[in-house]
Amino acid sequence: MPTQLYQRVKGCAVKRNIAGRTFKAIWIPLVLIVVLAASGLVVSRLHRKFASEDLNANAGSGIEIVQFNPKVVTYEVFGPPGTRAMIGYFDAESNLHHLDAVVLPWSETISTTLPTVSANIMVQGDSNQIGCRITVDGATRDERTADGINAQTHCLVKSA
Repeated sequence: MPTQLYQRVKGCAVKRNIAGRTFKAIWIPLVLIVVLAASGLVVSRLHRKFASEDLNANAGSGIEIVQFNPKVVTYEVFGPPGTRAMIGYFDAESNLHHLDAVVLPWSETISTTLPTVSANIMVQGDSNQIGCRITVDGATRDERTADGINAQTHCLVKSA
């Protein structure tokens, strides 16, 4: 009889041990599923409460996006007739352009639909006088002149 009792108790212990191992293996995924489900429920109720489900309610229903007027930036370099100059300027995408031995007067016009553009020009001439000017949409935003041997100057508009 003690042997049968031991086997019966031993069988229960084995069954309990298997159940314990199974629970240890799956309790973390079960908790994760419960937490995710509860979070989803809370978020969906908050969306309904604050009416944020309709953020894009009018998207695609005939809203017309009006294109704004492009900015027109004009660089100008001037000096005595026959003066040659080295010119460095930035385009609308802030790429540097470098020109050597350009006969003055010189100008370059850039048109862009970017919300803002930084206009910068640096010039040096082989004469005793040189000047630069930056205009944005026809209005002069910066103008400078310089005197001296191989005169040099720059013009800058931080935000056009």
